[in-house]
Amino acid sequence: MDYQHEQAVEMLRRTPATLTALLRGLPDVWTTSTEGPDTWSAYDIVGHLLHGEETDWIVRARVILEHGEKQPFDTFNRAAMFEQSQGRSLDQLLAAFAQARAKNLATLRELRITPEKLALTGIHPALGTVTLSQLLATWVVHDLNHIGQIVEVMSRQYAEAVGPWNAYLAILTRPILTE
Repeated sequence: MDYQHEQAVEMLRRTPATLTALLRGLPDVWTTSTEGPDTWSAYDIVGHLLHGEETDWIVRARVILEHGEKQPFDTFNRAAMFEQSQGRSLDQLLAAFAQARAKNLATLRELRITPEKLALTGIHPALGTVTLSQLLATWVVHDLNHIGQIVEVMSRQYAEAVGPWNAYLAILTRPILTE
């Protein structure tokens, strides 16, 4: 499917409510458990999504719109949440993420994205030339990827408890995601 701006915005709008419905009020054992070294908990993932809202998607869209390929994107620190989230509860992170996402969607609306703007290019520090359309599509898939990651890390907390049904639950047998 080609990028469809209005459909993408509707997906982006739903992520904070989806995460809030899934995670708010759960015991820490569900939200802070990982799958082992170098894996992230649901708490970590929400912090990562918040950091992206604050420093990545709209910032990079503006770089494309204002500078094109003349100014490469800054490198994104994928692990910044480990420091930035310290001392904050999951509910605080969820609320901050919802606020940041609403602000970013308002900004995106103000940018008045057109098919011509979607074709504009910028320079990613690792991937090279990318279009605004690709950046915005990636924002949507990034959300979905991390929602899936949250569901997987939470599901695996019961990997042993399900006993022989493990054979029927692909979520428990897929390779572990690390980011």
